[in-house]
Amino acid sequence: MKKRKKSNQPTGRKAGSTRGSAGPKAIGRRKFLGISRNGAIGLLAVGGIGFLLVQHVEGSMREHDLSRIGNGTPTVVQIHDPQCSRCLALQRQTRNALKQFDEGEIDYVIANIRSAEGRDFAARFGVQHVTLLLFDADGAHQGTLRGQRQSRELAVAFRRIAPR
Repeated sequence: MKKRKKSNQPTGRKAGSTRGSAGPKAIGRRKFLGISRNGAIGLLAVGGIGFLLVQHVEGSMREHDLSRIGNGTPTVVQIHDPQCSRCLALQRQTRNALKQFDEGEIDYVIANIRSAEGRDFAARFGVQHVTLLLFDADGAHQGTLRGQRQSRELAVAFRRIAPR
């Protein structure tokens, strides 16, 4: 007598068959809606991050545009080295001081001395980094603030060039 081979299949089922399906595995409605929801959330997250990244890049480009001096708005120009901790501290204090002004009341521009344009600009005024140059609405140089300053002191200096 021959021995029967034991199958890994549960008894009563034919090999290769799946319970309740007649062909390729079908995705249920609930699973499809879950996948759709997760895909939509992921798409919104990626889109939101992309939007914020574009806004940041545009803001940074605008902030480094030295041609904005003399555009009809008083301008504060920071002579800046992005690898200098004192420059970064002055930048924070300057931004805090500018929060006391309305949007468009004073422009803030950065002359990065690591770029040729920024170095040339600083050389034209005979200054080094950790310096703020103040310009009136017509682009005339009104003053120079060298070294680190607190936001209160900066706001007072900025009021001198801002129209009332």
